[in-house]
Amino acid sequence: MKHRPWSILLLLSVAELLGMSLWFSASAVSPHFQEIWALSPEEAGWLTTVVQLGFVAGTALVATFNIADIIPSRFLFAVSGLLAAAANAALVVAPDFATGLVLRFLTGMLLAGVYPPAMKMIATWFVSARGFAIGTIVGALTLGKATPYLLGALPSLDYRSVILTASLGAGTGALMVAIGYRDGPAPFARRPFSWSLAGDVLRDRRTRLAIGGYLGHMWELYAMWTLMSLYFADFFSARGLSVVPAHAYAGATAFAVIGAGAVGSVVAGRWADVIGRERVTIWAMGVSGMCALIMGHLIGAAPVLVISLALLWGFAVVADSAQFSALVTEVAPSHAVGTALTLQTSMGFLLTAFSIWATIELQAKFGWAIAFSMLAVGPVLGIMAMIRLRNARRVEV
Repeated sequence: MKHRPWSILLLLSVAELLGMSLWFSASAVSPHFQEIWALSPEEAGWLTTVVQLGFVAGTALVATFNIADIIPSRFLFAVSGLLAAAANAALVVAPDFATGLVLRFLTGMLLAGVYPPAMKMIATWFVSARGFAIGTIVGALTLGKATPYLLGALPSLDYRSVILTASLGAGTGALMVAIGYRDGPAPFARRPFSWSLAGDVLRDRRTRLAIGGYLGHMWELYAMWTLMSLYFADFFSARGLSVVPAHAYAGATAFAVIGAGAVGSVVAGRWADVIGRERVTIWAMGVSGMCALIMGHLIGAAPVLVISLALLWGFAVVADSAQFSALVTEVAPSHAVGTALTLQTSMGFLLTAFSIWATIELQAKFGWAIAFSMLAVGPVLGIMAMIRLRNARRVEV
């Protein structure tokens, strides 16, 4: 069918948007969990941090047992999505914080069967426009992660409704893929993860640089996403709003800021196909790093200025995300691409768990200026790695 690739891109984009709504579903309504479980802000932050850890564990399991090559992609996506939706929905009856953490961990672990497979699935349908296609998928999952904040801002929905709506959406997306998806005409050769190949990956300078750039990017990304609603809750509270409307405005703003990354991902994916992946990553990290340095100092500034800068940050912070994985597939030793991608993803998400925790702790002790400025360290180091990778590839050409 002539337009089959584009219909598959639409299908996977919608399914990914719905599935990724589970990621921040608890974070978007964390004030309610703080109240019912008597949590400190630092403890509430673990509702996100433990999802990151679960995702790392899930990624490692999928890679170690070669599950992605044993189970067809659409069934892996569908089963993982349905189970993740169930684990998320169980939050509404969780009796305590410990149970909630277990459910959040399971949700993250199961999303390892939804997030990475979608990248591989769409790549089987696109070759010349692969940067755009993967960027679109990343844009969809970014918007999906933002959606719970919008739901949480609606006064008609309580925290249970937000969580259950996300689960219903994720289950629907899983069924859509089970029914409507088929692999494309450009399948990947099987390159399974192997611990014995980890040394080959880490000894390869270009692969190390590509992974290093990704780690700089990830240091900033999820901490920024996690803290954006908390920042704007403080921002609107400082303007005299009471707790309920301040959190509603904060949720709506966080949705817009994170959602701006959906546009960034699609646009940057197109740019990467034209001007090169390294250049796009350098530009994106440069802009996002500057925003991180400035944002925390503007808690008392005019709303139009602060929200505009936040939207720019949201656009840039994830614009380069898909390009790091594409770079690894291009520069890693051909016999170890699967291992390289797994190491990249696991290391990146493990790092996010620490950066989320560290940023929350810094904000509690020193305020937003210090907390957000610390995030700029990642883009600085990431840019350095990408410049070196770009120079190395030019020399080899």
